Amino acid sequence: MDLDKIVRRGLTGFALAGLLSVGAWAQSQTGSGSTTGSNPSSDDVKQDTKDIRKDKKDVRKDRRDIRSDKRDIAKDKRDMRSDRRDIRKDKKDLANDVVERKEDVNKYGKNSQQVKKDTADIRADRKDLAKDGKDMKADKSDVRHDEADLHKDHKDVQKDQKDLKSDKHDVRHDRKNRRHNHKG
Repeated sequence: MDLDKIVRRGLTGFALAGLLSVGAWAQSQTGSGSTTGSNPSSDDVKQDTKDIRKDKKDVRKDRRDIRSDKRDIAKDKRDMRSDRRDIRKDKKDLANDVVERKEDVNKYGKNSQQVKKDTADIRADRKDLAKDGKDMKADKSDVRHDEADLHKDHKDVQKDQKDLKSDKHDVRHDRKNRRHNHKG
């Protein structure tokens, strides 16, 4: 009786394993026929369509970057104009303070309070002039960097548009091949 039970359980287990493997095999055959295995041109079309969407997204992003770079360039140029205006004003103030100090030296003497005040004004005007010159140099550098970024973004747009055109061509080609494969 023990031998009979062992044989029955073994055959039942073997039959169950066979049934499961046949079911899995049948399911894999029907599942792959509709997706990837039997029609590679369909997969190409899907992939190329994804590439087209990605390339369009890249073009939009690059154009957004171009607009941002143009805004940055305009802002930096405004800053440069403001710095030029400040430099002209500081040079004028410096020249006026130098003339005023000469007059005060002649009028009050070399070590008077007026002359010391005028000397302090001259020192402050020179400091402002140096700061404005530094700002102007930084703004020029920013403009150069923004223009380089703008150029790079233009190149990226052209590359992405070329990729987009290529992907559209691939989709047309893959669909044409798929039609011919179904007919033949």
